[in-house]
Amino acid sequence: MPHFVTFTPNPALDLSTSVDQLVDAHKMRCEAPQTHPGGGGINVARVLHRLGADVQAIFPAGGPTGDRLHRLLRNEGVPDLMLAIAGETRESFNVHERQSGHEYRFVLPGPTLSQTEWEAGLACLQQLSPAPAWVISSGSLPPAVPTDGHARIARVARGIGARTVVDSSGPALAAALQAGVWLVKPSLRELSELSGMALDSPAMQQAAARRLIEGGQAQVVALSLGGAGAMLITANQSLQADALDVPVVSSVGAGDSFLAALVWALDRQADLADALATAMAAGAAAVMASGTGLCQPQDMERLRALVRVRPAT
Repeated sequence: MPHFVTFTPNPALDLSTSVDQLVDAHKMRCEAPQTHPGGGGINVARVLHRLGADVQAIFPAGGPTGDRLHRLLRNEGVPDLMLAIAGETRESFNVHERQSGHEYRFVLPGPTLSQTEWEAGLACLQQLSPAPAWVISSGSLPPAVPTDGHARIARVARGIGARTVVDSSGPALAAALQAGVWLVKPSLRELSELSGMALDSPAMQQAAARRLIEGGQAQVVALSLGGAGAMLITANQSLQADALDVPVVSSVGAGDSFLAALVWALDRQADLADALATAMAAGAAAVMASGTGLCQPQDMERLRALVRVRPAT
């Protein structure tokens, strides 16, 4: 079995293009689209593979779109296990407006999974033998999958002895935390929703993250602060790093690149400061790539030296 397994409940074929300007009711001539395999866990697996990690991406997929996603992953050399479903895998559409520099992301809901299809995915994880060291469950849940989808994945992963990482949002994230995970990567907005209050200062943000840890919901909280950088918080440490000033081409997959580099560094026994710096560099490298190009190791290594990590204030 691979050392890392990613599970993507709702994968997507990511299409990216650009236009001069978005104009209502006009035909807008787009440039030739880029096509990438997408979805949180799949993106994490793509980056881990580039970093030389032993990883496998597991995901439900169906129809011609699912087959194409599977082929694209294979073309990148990423080991995968596609769980066949009756529905058609969704597409996501990203448009870069050249005039303003704005990026618009159109995300479809995905196919409806039957209970049998969903249970088959959980059974696949439960039967992994020997168990992987890490199970990373990331992304949205498809229609008809219960809100506790990521929570059930977390319980299965814990049952086979793997460290569980969850990156999701809304009720699905809250349910996963109630089940307990090893590492969680909320945005500031998501952490505010979980805590039920505005987190207007670093001290309040740290306190909210620590409450998750003290409540047994997570051991490590990687808090994304968007343009303000990120924090990495454990029971004993709180670290912060500012975002690097790099040219932004596309933000799609930056968080997934951050997460992949973070768990890769932690698995290699990096201390927390080094792990956060590596993750920040990977996220910065990702925004320099078009479409869902994600980070490249050489860019991550180059940018790593520019990251400054300090105790969170």
